[in-house]
Amino acid sequence: MAVPALALAPDAAPHAPALRVEGVTLSYAVDGRTVTAVEDVSLDIRRGERLVLLGPSGCGKSSLLKSIGGFLPPASGRVLLDGRPVSRPGPDRMMVLQDFEQLLPWLTVRRNLVAALSWAKGTRRAEAAATADDMLLRVGLARVADQYPNTLSGGMKQRVAIARALALRPEVLLMDEPFAALDAMTRRRMQEELLALCQETGVTTIFVTHAIDEAIVVGSRIVVMTAHPGRIRAVIDLPGGRGPDRGDPAFAALEARIGGLIADQIRGGTETEAVDG
Repeated sequence: MAVPALALAPDAAPHAPALRVEGVTLSYAVDGRTVTAVEDVSLDIRRGERLVLLGPSGCGKSSLLKSIGGFLPPASGRVLLDGRPVSRPGPDRMMVLQDFEQLLPWLTVRRNLVAALSWAKGTRRAEAAATADDMLLRVGLARVADQYPNTLSGGMKQRVAIARALALRPEVLLMDEPFAALDAMTRRRMQEELLALCQETGVTTIFVTHAIDEAIVVGSRIVVMTAHPGRIRAVIDLPGGRGPDRGDPAFAALEARIGGLIADQIRGGTETEAVDG
């Protein structure tokens, strides 16, 4: 049976900015001193795009994602969603983490989705159950709807977490290295499944990774960040909204170019660049 298309924001212009980051600086207090994680970052995230934040460990990309999610207030600057300041978390921005244990272990897979819909949006149980079943069908997990999370593999748990996030029909899906702990084969499969889901639903997605190949596969645009403190080193628009196939020589060439950008900024280059894919 064909699954009908799911439109998350049917009235939105496809390339209008969904989210704006304006001069955001993020700082932490560590042992009595202030440490700057992200410094003066500005970005427009287009509606429906898959923006990847790419950079070495410690560059502040996860901190920036948390700030967009409303979990970490900026020391300066601001984050705007549809022109409104972001000051706290909300169901319009759903986050999927690297940790496999994001699900409620005492609830079945279906009830994890139903509970999220009931708590976050007050959805009636029958409607929530129907939405849950639809999303589990979309991620290929209808057969495990009545199982508990401890019976699932890591990849299946992540698919449930993604289904739960998308069931809430967020404006923005935030993903913090969600596949980093998976084996290589499962990670590749999950990347392709995520790409298909994002294209089907049209959800605006911000994806954090330190893996260049993953950024090329998942993203429609890649933001390369500098090492600590995190700044924007380069912005790469991928032609046609996605990167070349892995077996294409253009994939290896783009991977090498991005690797060169990261190596260059580690050696001291800091000027922001706009790079065509």
